[in-house]
Amino acid sequence: MSERPQGKLRRGWTTGACATAATRAAYAALLGEPFPDPVTITLPRGQRPAFALAQTARGEDWARAAIVKDAGDDPDVTHQALVLATVRRATRGSGVHFVAGEGVGTVTRPGLPLAVGEAAINPVPRAMMRETIAELAGNHGECGDIEVEIGVENGAELARHTWNPRLGIVGGLSILGTTGIVIPYSCSAWIHSIRQGVDVARACGLTHVAGCTGKTSERTAQALYDLPEQALLDMGDFAGGLLKYLRDHPLPRLTIAGGFAKLCKLARGHLDLHSGRSQVDREWLAEEARALGAGDALCARIRAANTAGEVRELAADAGLPLAARIAAGARRTADQVLRGALAVDVLVVDRRGNIIGRDHG
Repeated sequence: MSERPQGKLRRGWTTGACATAATRAAYAALLGEPFPDPVTITLPRGQRPAFALAQTARGEDWARAAIVKDAGDDPDVTHQALVLATVRRATRGSGVHFVAGEGVGTVTRPGLPLAVGEAAINPVPRAMMRETIAELAGNHGECGDIEVEIGVENGAELARHTWNPRLGIVGGLSILGTTGIVIPYSCSAWIHSIRQGVDVARACGLTHVAGCTGKTSERTAQALYDLPEQALLDMGDFAGGLLKYLRDHPLPRLTIAGGFAKLCKLARGHLDLHSGRSQVDREWLAEEARALGAGDALCARIRAANTAGEVRELAADAGLPLAARIAAGARRTADQVLRGALAVDVLVVDRRGNIIGRDHG
C-alpha cells in the first residue's frame, strides 16, 4: 500500500458514481436531449457532484457517454480510467438490465452480492443508475425499459492488479461504491475485498483459508497446505479487519502467515500492522527473548537493534526460538478477537519463504 502523503487530501469519485453520471448523460441523449455537460447526479447521501464528459456518441436506438474517473489523492488502480455507459432501448416491461461491456467483469463464483453470470456492477451503483433512469423517464413520459452496458477502457488489464481474478470475477473490473465518494487512504476498498474473499470462500464450501501479509508468505502457506486460489486472503496490514469479519462469518480453519516484523506487532496486540499506525516494540521483544533464556547483553543488543530483522537474526544466532514465540503470541491475539469462532495456526516466514516460526495452538 502506498504511503499517505502529507497535508489535506482531495476526495474523488467511485467507479459507480462515474458509471451513473455517464448513464444519465447517455439516457438524456437517447431521450432526445442534448448531452448534459457537465452532468449532475445525486449520490446516496444527497451530495450532487457534476462530471465533465470525455466522450459522447449516439445512434437511432442507443447513446453513449464516457467520464474519466478522478479518484482524488487515493492510490486507486482505476484513477484516470475511462468509464463508459451505453444505453439502448429494451423490450417494454423489461425494466433496467445491466450488461458487462469491455473491461467490466462477469461473476463466475457464488458468494458475491450478485448472481453467477451477472455483470460485476455492485448493488449500490445499480440502484443509483436505476434511480437516475427512472427520474429521466418520468420527466419524458417514458417507461424506462433500458439496457445499460458499462465498460472501462483497459479494464481487463487493470483488474489484474485487484482481487477480481481470485474472487472469480473474470474479464475486467467491478463497478464499486457505496457512497459514490472515494476517501483517500481510507482502506475501505481493501477491507471490502477481504470480506468478499471470505464470502466467496464460504460459498465455495472451503474449510481452510489463509490470511497473509504479502506474496511471499502467501506462496508459503499455499504450498504447505495445498490451498486453492480462492482460499488465499490478501490480509495485508488489516489483521483486525479479517479477524473481525471471520468472527461473524466463520469457517473451520484460518492460517495467518506473514513476516517477522508484521507478526511481532500482531503478537503485541496490534490489529493494524501498517508502519504508520503501529511499531515493533523492541523493549517488549527483549523481554520475550529474556523469557527464552537471553542474557543481559543480548537483551541490550535487541533493544538497540535498528530493525525487526536484526532482532530476528540476533535471536537466531543465539539459538533462541523467538520466531516461534512470536507465532504463539500472534495466535493468542487472533484467538482473543475470534473468541473461539474458528481454529487458528500461525506461520512466521522469512524473505525467502522459509518457515522460521510456527504455532498450532
